[in-house]
Amino acid sequence: MSSGHGGRGRRGGGHEEEHVNHERWLVSYSDMITVLMALFIVLFAISQVDQEKYVALKASLAAGFGDGSVNQSILDGTDGALDGLAITEDQPDAGTSGIVDADEGLGLQASDPSPQTSADPTQVDASVLAAAQAEAAHLEEVREHILAALTGQGLQDQVRFRVDERGLVLGLVADDVFFAQGSATLTATAGQVLDLAAPTLVGLQEQISVEGHANTIPISGRYATNWELSSDRATQVLRYLVERDGMPGTRIQAVGYGDTRPLVQGTGEDAMTANRRVDMVILSAAPEAVRALLPAVAAGSTTGG
Repeated sequence: MSSGHGGRGRRGGGHEEEHVNHERWLVSYSDMITVLMALFIVLFAISQVDQEKYVALKASLAAGFGDGSVNQSILDGTDGALDGLAITEDQPDAGTSGIVDADEGLGLQASDPSPQTSADPTQVDASVLAAAQAEAAHLEEVREHILAALTGQGLQDQVRFRVDERGLVLGLVADDVFFAQGSATLTATAGQVLDLAAPTLVGLQEQISVEGHANTIPISGRYATNWELSSDRATQVLRYLVERDGMPGTRIQAVGYGDTRPLVQGTGEDAMTANRRVDMVILSAAPEAVRALLPAVAAGSTTGG
């Protein structure tokens, strides 16, 4: 009897029923509540707009796009958290600077041929205008340093200075002073001018584009076309600055434009001489909206050397 009873006890213990947890739904419910709470916190946070920061962002985007079109297309939106916020800005109007520029329409990169027009400084944001005035003053200071060095050697009339949307342009153009007809060989005077300008150019942070040009007289002999001639002229100036005057090769580039960008229109002797040139362009690092104002702003303070 005792043996049988013990056997039944062991069998009963082997089939003990597992306890079922009827509150497992609380875990999923608490997770859902947590997620919803986080969602509402985020929604509440993004609905609190700092008006001053919004205005600053709007002005920055407008300057980056180069005009005021961003005001309507991006930031106006529909009525909501920003309802009641009224922001107005003057829109820049396209205009002309009054400066005759053979390279008019070129952008920051020397290879960009897209046309541009100078903005009217009276119709732009005050901060953009202030930045343009500061940049123009910087370029004027560079011009004065180079001009002073040239004047000390009586060579001030051998370089023509002008400002366009890219920056400060040093035009090396005169009657056979820099290059003979059909030649890319630098004259002694050309080397002297480069040596005098080099200390200022080397000390800058901006990139420099050396741009070769030729007139429309047909080429014969060494060069097949004016493209090769203009490119060689730019390369000779670049090599002189890098190899003799210590210009970092990472800050300078050379490009040839052939006879496609004449400084003087026409086929007379003066035009042929003036268009046989090399331009050294100190490329401004300012934003596009600021650079667009440079010709108009500089017109009142920068004169040709």
